[in-house]
Parts: sequence; C-alpha cells; structure tokens
Amino acid sequence: MSKGHTALITGASAGLGAEFARQLAGQGYNLLLVARRRDKLEELAAALETKNGITCSIATADLADPTAPAALYETTQSMGLQIDYLINNAGSAGPDLLENRNWPEQANFHQLMMTSVAHLCHLFIPGMRERGFGRVINVASVAGRVPRADGCNYAPSKAYVIALSEALDATLKGTDVNVCALCPGFTHTEFHEAAGMLEMKNRLPNWMWYPASTVVADGLKAVEKGKPIRVSGRLYRWVDPLFQSVLTRRLFRTPGR
Repeated sequence: MSKGHTALITGASAGLGAEFARQLAGQGYNLLLVARRRDKLEELAAALETKNGITCSIATADLADPTAPAALYETTQSMGLQIDYLINNAGSAGPDLLENRNWPEQANFHQLMMTSVAHLCHLFIPGMRERGFGRVINVASVAGRVPRADGCNYAPSKAYVIALSEALDATLKGTDVNVCALCPGFTHTEFHEAAGMLEMKNRLPNWMWYPASTVVADGLKAVEKGKPIRVSGRLYRWVDPLFQSVLTRRLFRTPGR
C-alpha cells in the first residue's frame, strides 16, 4: 500500500536512515527526508527521485532541540504532506551518564533518543489512526534488550523506545496502524566511526555484523506483519532468548562484559 503514501525518515542522511529511504522509494513511497546535513539530503533525494520516479522532499532539523518535532510537523502541514509511514531513526552513541558532568549535553541526548521519538509519535499517529492506515518503525537496538554495565545512557534509551513501541502497538490494534521497535545488533554503518568506536568495531569478528540492507528489510517486513518487536539478524534472534534469561542478565551486569 504505497502509491500516494509518504514516509518521513529521521536521520536520513546516512546509515540506516538512507537505506530506509532507498528501500521505501523502491516500494513507491514518496519521502520526506530529515537530518541536520542538507547537502547529504539533497544528494540522496535527487538520486532517489531519478531512480524511482517518486517525490522526495527534505527538511533539516536537529531533534536534540525540543522545538524540532513540532516545527517538523508544521513543515509537513505547510507542504501539504500526509505522513503515513514514520521512521524514527535519528540517534547517537551519547555521553556517559556518570562521567560526563555536562547536564545540558545529557538532556540533549535524552531529547534526541527518547522525547523526540515520543513527540513525533504523538504528532503523527493520530492522523494515521483517523485515516485507517499507518506504519511506524522506531529504531531501537539489541542493547535495549538487556541491562549491562556501560555508560548508562544508550541502552536505557533504547529500552524506552522498545517499551513505547510495544505499548503503542497494543493500543492501536485493529486500526491498521502498526508500530514496531527494530532492534539491530552490530550493523555496518557510519555510526561507529561517528561515535569514535572504530577500534572496538575492528576488534569484533565479521560474522557479528550485518549489512544495513538486511536490517532495514527485516524492519519493513516486521511492521507489515504487525510485529511490535523485531530483533534483526539470525544470530541476534538466536541469542535474544539468552539475553532475557536471569543468569545471562547477571553476567551482563558485570563491568566490562
């Protein structure tokens, strides 16, 4: 159900966001691409319009700004865009909650990773429900499936996104508005380079990593099937039950695990 429908994708300038744009454009969706970098958005939009014959609009926004979600909603209204597909993908690795003593930086992270996701759902899902069709994918992480000793920000923020998605999907049953938390494991994108984590990435074996195309395809299939949570990648789906066991969760609470 794509003809005439528009998908809004945050964090669309690279990585999973750009891959969502490519795959949804291939399905015939018109797009509204959102990110901070206009040059990257313009380049991607032009390529997708030429290849797929769709309409691809762009909007720059920093979702760490509390005013950004409402401004983005107003942009869609002024452009006459009806958003039927919402991909909440924007995110970052974030600061260490205890070691970084700059609270405004912490608050910006929480706004980006959690509040903006809830705010965009608050703004766009009611219209989907009224029209009787909508798809929402909130990009979470396998990290949100198990508590562990780390920076105490990234994984808890993703746990919130998973819980929010489950609650929304349960609330919207029977409306043909599906909400899915997509939980990738290690994925080949620019994320780790931008977060200064290339050394960690290079230490891990290649079999632990999945291409962005696989992760995105998993998410798109899952939301169509009405699955509230999709752990992406066969490896991670296999180990996810272990993550949920009491004994395994104890191991992950050990610093350095």
